[in-house]
Amino acid sequence: MAAKYDLTPRVAPQLDRHLVFPLLEFLQERTLYPDEDILKAKIELLNHTNMVDYAMDIHKSLYHTDDVPQEMMERRAEVVARLKALEEAAAPLITFLQNASAVQELRADKQHNLQLLQERYQIGPDQIEALYQYAKFQFECGNYSGAADYLYQYRALCTNSDRSVSALWGKLAAEILMQNWDIALEELNRLKEIIDSKSFATPLNQVQNRIWLMHWSLFIFFNHDNGRTQIIDLFNQDKYLNAIQTSAPHLLRYLATAFIVNKRRRPQFKEFIKVIQQEQYSCNDPITEFLACIYVNYDFDGAQQKMKQCEEVILNDPFLGKRAEEGSFSVPLRDEFLENARLFISETYCRIHQRIDMGVLAEKLNLNYEDAERWMVNLIRTSKLDAKIDTETGTVIMEPNQPNVYEQLIDHTKALSGRTYKLVSQLLEHAQTQAAR
Repeated sequence: MAAKYDLTPRVAPQLDRHLVFPLLEFLQERTLYPDEDILKAKIELLNHTNMVDYAMDIHKSLYHTDDVPQEMMERRAEVVARLKALEEAAAPLITFLQNASAVQELRADKQHNLQLLQERYQIGPDQIEALYQYAKFQFECGNYSGAADYLYQYRALCTNSDRSVSALWGKLAAEILMQNWDIALEELNRLKEIIDSKSFATPLNQVQNRIWLMHWSLFIFFNHDNGRTQIIDLFNQDKYLNAIQTSAPHLLRYLATAFIVNKRRRPQFKEFIKVIQQEQYSCNDPITEFLACIYVNYDFDGAQQKMKQCEEVILNDPFLGKRAEEGSFSVPLRDEFLENARLFISETYCRIHQRIDMGVLAEKLNLNYEDAERWMVNLIRTSKLDAKIDTETGTVIMEPNQPNVYEQLIDHTKALSGRTYKLVSQLLEHAQTQAAR
């Protein structure tokens, strides 16, 4: 079952090949696939990079030999020669950038910097381009720290917007691979601003860039301290949510998970349930189906079964199954998910019944009777549920809750200002597009 719901085959094509390695490492650790298949996948990826030494090590492990093919040896010699040539081409600019006093002469004005480099240091466009190629080659060799530094310096000098964006994608990938989550989040936000404001050749190109950005962001959002809130802020925006629904519905798993473990986003959650209702027949994922069972179909038996599947899915998902520490069996997100999932079931179940048998409720929550009773006491104490527990009959009795007309009015109108703002923004964007034509 675990392999059935593995999203790696859908996620990997949207990532830089270097970003796929952490996913394969996780899958290898979880033994979702035969070890031989994972090693072959790694070799296939490495064939398109300059990480030849790593490829040789994998080849030895896969075929249980100390020998490597002649073409690998030849490829290694080519990589070393190419690296040396690129280093020599970029050497004048690298030497300048390592001179702290010389770098202080640079300003925010790129044209001034280019003129300064040309006149005083005889560094021109060819050397700047060589720095980009050298940084890119370093990245392909697996030297992510060096690549990140050189790409940052290149962007400070680059005047070609397309090449600058390409360097920013590379910098983002390098920071992710080094697990520098704060810096990676900054680069992600820069890239988002560019994607949302840049004029693309076709709308489809812009949608594809948003899809790439959302896939890459999964590494950051499920490792950054504030990531589970920020993934909602990004994925739940209309433009990004439309891209998910049209081209990447599997990403709904991660947005649904963020909503379930984030108790402070209930107003947005109501709107998200409408998306779940729209996609319930096209998105075959236990986590989204769990929400559909509770809030769309009111199928609590189905929700109980889906909750068991959700636990398995989280444990075997490279982004969701992060352990508390290496070698630990504790998966914090799994624990939070199950806690909140039980809360969703109990709140909804209680609101549509007047009298609930505690034994039945315990079964719905996958808890024993005593734990379910303690759970309900805490729920009544901490939530807005107006209920009491009859210990003699072993039932939960719900007090009648008459809808307040003023609360209903406020609930229906509180989102009007946000919707109006979105509508005006769309009209202005459309008008600007027409004027540009």
